[in-house]
Amino acid sequence: MCGIAGFHGITADEGLTERLGRCSCHPAVDATAFAQGSSGLTGVSAGRVAERFEIVLDGEVYNRVVLRSQLAQLGHEFTTGDDWEVALAAFIEWGAEGFDRLNGPFAVAVRDCETSSITLARDHFGIRSLYLAASGRGWLFASSITPILHSGHHDRRPNDRIIYRYLRFGVNDDGRETFFDGIERVGAGEAVTITDAGVHRRPFTALRSELSHATSQPRDYDASVVREFRSRLTEAVRVRLRAPGPVAIALSGGIDSAAITAVVDTLATTGDSGNSVTKAVGAQLNTFSALFPESLNDEAEHIDAVTSSLAFGVAPHSVSPTPTEFKNDLTDFVRTQEEPLDSTGPYTQYRVLREAAEAGATAVLEGLGGDETLAGDGAHHLVNLRELRQTSSLAAVTQLARSADVLARGGRSRLGDRLRGRKAVPVTQLLDQQFVARHRHEAVSAPLTDLRERLLDDIFVGSLPARLRYDDRNARRFAVTTRMPLLDKDLVRFDFGLGSEALLKDGVSKRVLRDAVRDLLPSSVVGRRVKVGLTTPHAEWLLRLKNHIYGVFLSEPFANRPYFDQSEVLHTFEGWIKGGSPADSLTIWRLLNLELWLQEFFDEPADAAPAPEHVKSDYEANARKQLDLTLGDGTVVRRYPLRTELFSREDDLQARTLAQVARFFDGLPTAGPEHAAATSGSWHLFISEKIVAITQGRSYFIWDIKVGRPARLLSKHVTRTPAGIGLGSPFTMQLAIQEAGLPRVLYAAVGGGVARAFGRRGAFYELVGGDIRAIDGPTEYSVYPANVSAKLAPKDPDAVAAALSAGIRALVPEPYRSTYAGTVVMDANDLGRNALGQDAAGPKSRYEAMFADNPLGQGSEQTPMALVFVQPPV
Repeated sequence: MCGIAGFHGITADEGLTERLGRCSCHPAVDATAFAQGSSGLTGVSAGRVAERFEIVLDGEVYNRVVLRSQLAQLGHEFTTGDDWEVALAAFIEWGAEGFDRLNGPFAVAVRDCETSSITLARDHFGIRSLYLAASGRGWLFASSITPILHSGHHDRRPNDRIIYRYLRFGVNDDGRETFFDGIERVGAGEAVTITDAGVHRRPFTALRSELSHATSQPRDYDASVVREFRSRLTEAVRVRLRAPGPVAIALSGGIDSAAITAVVDTLATTGDSGNSVTKAVGAQLNTFSALFPESLNDEAEHIDAVTSSLAFGVAPHSVSPTPTEFKNDLTDFVRTQEEPLDSTGPYTQYRVLREAAEAGATAVLEGLGGDETLAGDGAHHLVNLRELRQTSSLAAVTQLARSADVLARGGRSRLGDRLRGRKAVPVTQLLDQQFVARHRHEAVSAPLTDLRERLLDDIFVGSLPARLRYDDRNARRFAVTTRMPLLDKDLVRFDFGLGSEALLKDGVSKRVLRDAVRDLLPSSVVGRRVKVGLTTPHAEWLLRLKNHIYGVFLSEPFANRPYFDQSEVLHTFEGWIKGGSPADSLTIWRLLNLELWLQEFFDEPADAAPAPEHVKSDYEANARKQLDLTLGDGTVVRRYPLRTELFSREDDLQARTLAQVARFFDGLPTAGPEHAAATSGSWHLFISEKIVAITQGRSYFIWDIKVGRPARLLSKHVTRTPAGIGLGSPFTMQLAIQEAGLPRVLYAAVGGGVARAFGRRGAFYELVGGDIRAIDGPTEYSVYPANVSAKLAPKDPDAVAAALSAGIRALVPEPYRSTYAGTVVMDANDLGRNALGQDAAGPKSRYEAMFADNPLGQGSEQTPMALVFVQPPV
């Protein structure tokens, strides 16, 4: 599956066409390029007619044979069997309106060399993507956004309006605008003509108005309707079983994909279409499914029921995605989609298509479009009830009674929240208030009392465009073609000529589809009223990935975005983890997805992939640190950071520390003469206050800290630094309040504010007293569990130091026993040091000076202690 791209009105550099083609097509595919002056086209399915017209086509024309015959009678000549010839001949004969005669998914660009114009068009439903962007006085277009971004002729900027609508309402792909400012979609069924004078947009089809008009005189629902629907569905499937193969089927367990599978099985078994079906599918049907064992989303039972009922041979394939795999794929998934998504659901299809591609499938049949064309969404039941109530209250009440079980499932969680007295968290509360104020006029609406108008809105605005984008991006990622029989335009026209009772009846959705395949599928599949679909256990996964998500929400990039209120997000996320907040898991996902998208497409790229991790020895400095440091009086100290396994509250600090010290001295004789000489002077053990607090049980997962309103308010006014969150987190502020008391914290906050007004900093910590300065919060760069934990200062650090020193003196041999000078419990980061406790002689300031450059490191070094040796004078 290869896209198209091009430009008009741009003075192209030598590599522009090549860059556009490389970004639009799979690396294994060679694209054809046409370039002339300030315009050019590139794509795989491409051709030229009469030296005037050039075309690049991304898509398929299923009625190619019929159209080719009609056009041949009108005098057009064809030299290949390619779809592009038919599409171009239709354009030459009828203009852009000729695209209305094509049945299939397509994005196309035609250049008229005589008029120096380019016409773009996208199929009736927008199955294939096509984007357009202004560049100075010229234009860029492509099947994907990435070629435009990499063209060198577009300045990428986020579109704040679309970001707000996504965060506030959960909508995306509901109009021309994209998440990239200045990049727009070519609309479904739209033709765009680009000339030197500018751009002219117009619909090439009246499909939407035709569908709306078809509802005015619906057919009565009877057996003839079911038979005709079955015949049309069969034909829609048959024309999509075309070479090149092999063609596979994405089977979710729902009625849409099950029906398509059953129709393929019937065609293959009966041979109604000669050998074309078996040529397309091979010796057996290959189905690809996603399973989620032990999850409510698992469809294994229904998938097995479908495959067991097939008469033709079947080879069922499946994947079982996990939260860990999702996390590992997340960067590629975000990059693949190019824009944020409404949920994690499309990852299921990402995995299914990857599995199909790896198995050799080049095309995959899908059930996409059934929800929007046949009223399969839960909201459609409510719209239908409101519509019935307008004409007959009795009919509405009867339908309500028979649909109660379906409606109850959708409202169960909201009812539970009301009974518990929990109010939903307003999304705007989680956003930067200036950002909210700039976009508060935005609104989203959909038809609520007319089922057919609602379906039209879902097809062209509210639902299907986003789902088609997800599908298109996943298919391009794995170089497969997806085909959707339920979005055959002739079948959809037939659907809209039916009455509502053909779609919804007694709580059963997609009635005509179910009746049409009732004899082909098990009753457990046809009569199933519960809808799951091709999706993930969304909330379960996010909960399992809470550590990773918290790290993202805690990060400095997230805090600095002009979109989020980090404190409110952290508080809401903490409540959601505990089950005490009715925050929607989809809101959590949107916040996460937007941040990952911003990092991927707008933040400075990370350095090249790091070399394999080097595990340092006890006799090396940490990366970007030095072993030796010269103090102000000229004394040189040698610091040996000791790498350890992670500490937990169950660990014995004394035993583990002594084991690390013993390992150092055991290896010293073979470490080299330099280290033997460097360890001859007096020495100390420096130990991080973090592991002391952890082993004392004074470190807490953030979701175990019950944050009060004062902590949330006070933490917002704390200055954050790149080296640590300090009390700038509601979790660390809550620990400070618990440790020092709210009155003292308030007193220190007021006093600190006054002192800061006179240019004096640090007064807060002087006034609050104790070791509040040593309270640490989670940091994105720390290893687990420090990245999701907050901790108090260690208790009795002087006593801890004395106990460790006694153990060391009993452990180490001479002469190191005699030269040992004591232990220091140190709180250090890249901005400052604070010696919290010691049994070593001398002022704290001297030991803080020995750690002036924080030799233990700031991130994931896992070196929470160091042996520090004073070097003999030279």
